[in-house]
Amino acid sequence: MKPWQVITPGALTTVQDRGREGWRHVGVSRAGALDPDAAALANRLLGNDPDAAVLELTLQGPTLKLAQPARIAIVGAAVAATSNGRPLPGQRPLTVPAGELKLGGIREGVRAWLSVAGGFDLPMILGSRSTDLRGGFGGKEGRALRAGDLLPLGKSPPTNTAALQNAAWWVGADDYDCGIAHPLRYVSSGHPAAAALAERAWSVSADSNRQGIRLRGQPLPNIPHHNVSEPVAVGCIQLPADGQPIILLADAQTVGGYARLGYVISADLPRLAQAGPGAVLAFAAVGIDEARRINLHHRHRQARTALAIDRQLARHP
Repeated sequence: MKPWQVITPGALTTVQDRGREGWRHVGVSRAGALDPDAAALANRLLGNDPDAAVLELTLQGPTLKLAQPARIAIVGAAVAATSNGRPLPGQRPLTVPAGELKLGGIREGVRAWLSVAGGFDLPMILGSRSTDLRGGFGGKEGRALRAGDLLPLGKSPPTNTAALQNAAWWVGADDYDCGIAHPLRYVSSGHPAAAALAERAWSVSADSNRQGIRLRGQPLPNIPHHNVSEPVAVGCIQLPADGQPIILLADAQTVGGYARLGYVISADLPRLAQAGPGAVLAFAAVGIDEARRINLHHRHRQARTALAIDRQLARHP
């Protein structure tokens, strides 16, 4: 397969997979898609390995030049996408001809993920093709895409079409709302200010990024402490001295000394990937047993979706 060429890179487009596991003990972040479930779904729609590399699009996607036809899928928030000027739907397999693939503005969220049959064939570093922006490695030279970049593709069956082909079936889009009616659930650390997190609404600060979401609202009381740095993980809710919480995301550091209010449960982490500047978030505390029950239900739903996709692909390869 001939590589794709980046014509315009978009606001922040990176190569990601489900992340770099097993290296946090030496200070290496997980990185990977901010919504690993969405990345795996995009791959599933094409019959790829669930950990094949995809493109993560933020706010505005790239324009790409395809030298030959390709099978692709776009999942996540809605994207104004076209193939040679023809609109592309999301959440399903697509076969697009050679030419211009334009991924425009993203709405009803912040991020989307683009998969291609065979995946993007970038070098594996520490077991992953993910871009670690803070570390400056992985993906495309450890950075966001730039105009002129070439994206090599993995092996896949040849596609020969001069016209756009959309699958007649699709998978439903997830609900990414984190507002008052759909609060983010978290397991409290027992910190004196942890309960107050759920007593008020918070807005997402414009200086949030893949490392973490910074919240703005009525400051929480922060008891002075002298903790040494301790291990942290994705979903940790930290409380800096200013009383404005930070929720750690995929590119977060591996240790931290701020007080901790708790952890957002794993089933709700995908919604944080779509929380853009100004979004209003609410929180609700749950116990560890409830968090496990919710996670089990979430995984069962994913497994059912995967089976349904596999059946469709078997009928319409």
